[in-house]
Amino acid sequence: MSDGMDLALLIGAAVLLVGVGAVRFSSRLGLPSLLFYLALGVAIGESGLGIQFEDADLTRTLGFCALIVIIAEGGLTARWTTLKPVLGLSVTLATVGVVVSIATAGAILHLVLDLPWQLALLYGAVLSSTDAAAVFATLRRLRLPPRLVATLEAESGINDAPVVLLVVLLSATDLGEHSWWIETLYVIYELAAGAAIGFVVGMAGRWALRHAALPSSGLYPIAAVGLTVLAYAAGAVTHASGFLAVYVAGVVLGNARLPHRQSILGFADGLAWLAQIGLFVLLGLLASPDRLADAVVPAVVTGLVLVFVARPLSVLISATPFRVGLREQAFLSWAGLRGAVPIVLATIPLSESVGGATRLFDAVFVLVLIFTLVQTGTIGPVARLLKVTAPGEAAELRVETAPLERMGADLLQMEVPPGSKLAGVHLDELRLPVGASVTLVLRDGAGFVPAPDTRLKVGDSLLIVATASVRDAAERRLRAVSRRGRLARWFDEYGRERDE
Repeated sequence: MSDGMDLALLIGAAVLLVGVGAVRFSSRLGLPSLLFYLALGVAIGESGLGIQFEDADLTRTLGFCALIVIIAEGGLTARWTTLKPVLGLSVTLATVGVVVSIATAGAILHLVLDLPWQLALLYGAVLSSTDAAAVFATLRRLRLPPRLVATLEAESGINDAPVVLLVVLLSATDLGEHSWWIETLYVIYELAAGAAIGFVVGMAGRWALRHAALPSSGLYPIAAVGLTVLAYAAGAVTHASGFLAVYVAGVVLGNARLPHRQSILGFADGLAWLAQIGLFVLLGLLASPDRLADAVVPAVVTGLVLVFVARPLSVLISATPFRVGLREQAFLSWAGLRGAVPIVLATIPLSESVGGATRLFDAVFVLVLIFTLVQTGTIGPVARLLKVTAPGEAAELRVETAPLERMGADLLQMEVPPGSKLAGVHLDELRLPVGASVTLVLRDGAGFVPAPDTRLKVGDSLLIVATASVRDAAERRLRAVSRRGRLARWFDEYGRERDE
């Protein structure tokens, strides 16, 4: 190989390893790793090591490839039983909410920053999409009610599709050539066709993987991820929404009992991390630090409009019909995290040479740095302030074990937090459904196998094995006992008295 190729591999490997190490470092500091990756890209760019990179078209292409992998991983790890109850709300946030956010932000920025209407609406459109990688990485570290987590994760997986379509339409040089209702029908067709294609590919792949009997277990993860990419490509060539097709296909495949399912999820998780590291470093490399100082004021103004006006209004209009409480709405508003997606979307008008696109890219880059740091750093305290936390909620642990896979079971971890009425309950009083069992209790740093008469204490950590058919019932039972203790048999999971 040439010296240039060797040097590129050396730099690439070093960046990758530094990126992997940054995950551990950022977790300890409680900061999102994407900030380290963006900073790393800037550090090796024109103002650091001197690497020159200004190819917006290549960034857009590679960014879309990375988003495919990230959204696929989000779909594969989404549980349908948790997603189904919030699907209507999530779809409304990802469609009606996006339109409200774009219109609100665009109108205010047109007046405040004196931007042309096309550019003002582009600001709103680029920033209206919540980032799947940022949402998945942040929320999975917190103990929150399943409904809130599922809503935010589903919204971030779905809203990329309509936002990409709207950004492309607003970036077109012939904007206004077609009637608004024609453009609306076009967007509806793309979303509906994308969802249908994703479902068909997912169902076909589900059947194929369960009957293929591949000769190596390592082929199953490759095939599963390949199917999600196939869904995107099938959607793209039929002028449908490829991103929505990816997410739907991922959900269908992820909720099937596939051979080597844990290996598939682990492989997808690793690819998603690789995509995030590569994408964020590339976006940092594309940014020009010399221009960023001039973008601070418009970035802060835009961010304030977005976080305190456009996002809350879109959540209020979208969530109120679903009877979501004001505290939950406030949290949904604050947890609408931005990340790499808005920066990738900002490369679309940049590659189309839209007037003011460079200022847009710089402002979005600075906005993501500032507001991601603020929002992710405060999301935990905000959740506690709004009293929407659920410290006793069970969380799934991804463990590769053949026995668990053969019996179709999951391993869950649950804490007994202060105030939970699980404290003082004997293990046999839990009355978990057949197929679910507490297999280990961690207390004061020491683990032991519990007996039926073991009494739970505050601070205990429980490991629970539950088959897929009873997992939801087991979680409901644990929530009910946590709220009502031994009386839970007469109350439902939310502490309300049963009708029977």
